[in-house]
Amino acid sequence: MLAVILAGGYGKRLRPITEKIPKNLIEIAGKPVIQRQIEWLSRQGISRFLVLTGYLSKKIMEFLGDGSKFGVEIKYSHEDRPLGTGGAIRNAWRYLSEENEFILVNGDIITDLSIYPLINEINDCEDVIGVLSAVPLPSPYGIINFDRDGYIMEFIEKPLLEDYWINAGVYVFRRSIYEYLPQEGNLEIETLPRLAREKKLKVVKYMGVFWKSIDSFKDIEQTTSLLNRIESTLKM
Repeated sequence: MLAVILAGGYGKRLRPITEKIPKNLIEIAGKPVIQRQIEWLSRQGISRFLVLTGYLSKKIMEFLGDGSKFGVEIKYSHEDRPLGTGGAIRNAWRYLSEENEFILVNGDIITDLSIYPLINEINDCEDVIGVLSAVPLPSPYGIINFDRDGYIMEFIEKPLLEDYWINAGVYVFRRSIYEYLPQEGNLEIETLPRLAREKKLKVVKYMGVFWKSIDSFKDIEQTTSLLNRIESTLKM
């Protein structure tokens, strides 16, 4: 199966870093985000990649090359002007038209979730066009629990809000998604709501997985610290 990585954004919230390098090449614990994504998927047997580029595309292509240094095959689809996530996929259709299904990954996430539940779900549901991954919403704040008399019982630092789920930015789509893609516009605004209204979109919920979105300087710092701890433990 082919994996498509969205890598065309400006990363405006991460300026001035992204004035010189694209967001996907920001290093997290010593490795660029996009390298971590390729390694994560290749460990699951994915060997073919299509990277959708736009802003500072040459730097991404120079770093990744043809993928041989990562043991995979990489091709590119470039947009000369911003088309949005949905438009970028449509722009790349010459590479996707022969694929029965393909994986799509937002270019700013780092995760270890398994893609197989997504693949299994779409294979089991002939009436759906796409399956998206969801993870519990992480609270941005610590919370407190207290009893009826107002005595504090415990502090919980930024828990996962398990009754609320967010789009984790990893999908599997059928080729028929093409009919739902805008010429210009975002998948999240133009395509996914329409699929949902037509009952052609399903979800796989993931608990206990590593998942981080790199949207701010705080995300870079926290994710780097967390991965450094995890990876140093694994080496012991």
